[in-house]
Amino acid sequence: MKVLRDRRGQCQFPSGVVATIGNFDGVHLGHQSVLAQLKAHAERLGLPAVVIIFEPQPAEFFLQNEAPRRLTPLRDKLLALSDEKIDAVLCLSFDASFAELTAEEFIQNILLDQLNVKHVVIGDDFRFGKGRQGDFALLSKRGAENNFTASPVVTLSQNAKRVSSTGIRQALDESDFDQAKLLLGRAYQLNGRVIHGDKRGRTIGFPTANIALKRPSILHGVYVVSCQVQGKTVCGVANVGQRPTVGGTRWLLEVNLFDFQHEIYGEHITVEFLARLRGEQRFESFAELKAQILNDVEKAKAFFQAEIRLD
Repeated sequence: MKVLRDRRGQCQFPSGVVATIGNFDGVHLGHQSVLAQLKAHAERLGLPAVVIIFEPQPAEFFLQNEAPRRLTPLRDKLLALSDEKIDAVLCLSFDASFAELTAEEFIQNILLDQLNVKHVVIGDDFRFGKGRQGDFALLSKRGAENNFTASPVVTLSQNAKRVSSTGIRQALDESDFDQAKLLLGRAYQLNGRVIHGDKRGRTIGFPTANIALKRPSILHGVYVVSCQVQGKTVCGVANVGQRPTVGGTRWLLEVNLFDFQHEIYGEHITVEFLARLRGEQRFESFAELKAQILNDVEKAKAFFQAEIRLD
């Protein structure tokens, strides 16, 4: 899958593309329905299937810290889109000048000049352009004038409820990982490269694999996790947050892997979240922290033993 950044005004696909537009946060079942129709139209026309996304997401630009937290960091989103066999992703920088782009200008500058679009698949509730003036009706009208067509996608529902990123956030806020999995079509997970930390964990007998999070996570606290590491599935317990006991300020995902002794600095791992144990908290001493981690590990191992018995 190609990932294209801003090169406005330059045609990337002389023969044309079939495109869709959106945040695709989580790449959940609703998004996957849109992508399936995108690929079907692309195959019918013999053209590449292209997804247009924004970085940051529009709500993050306008609302800053008040914006809903992401389900998936950009890298995870691109991995999920690649898994859906999309040909290319155009990632547009959403900045002050882009926010001023009208719907008409978006159609001309991005869809026509840059992508030479031949068909657009768009969600039935999607809006674009300054003031959210762009919609399916406008795309259909401009398509008739510029030799492209458009088709709407009706929002997917599960058990009479709309599948949405908002619904998945609510499920994760409530630690309902089964409901999140139902809406996502897969278990909720984060991917990342293991970095060097301050190595305090190993001084109390709990070394961790650390992944830096560029933005605050939708999750916050201590979780039972299953990790894909070096082609193996390894059970563990993870902390997502800022480590108040040591005065931390940046967001980290720290994973203590059970019965795993290999060095994995620089390697990418996938962390699947299964259950929440507790919130993140500050301890007065490392002795208190160690005692709590021992308790967390015991609970996590009990979780896995119960799961094995159920199987």
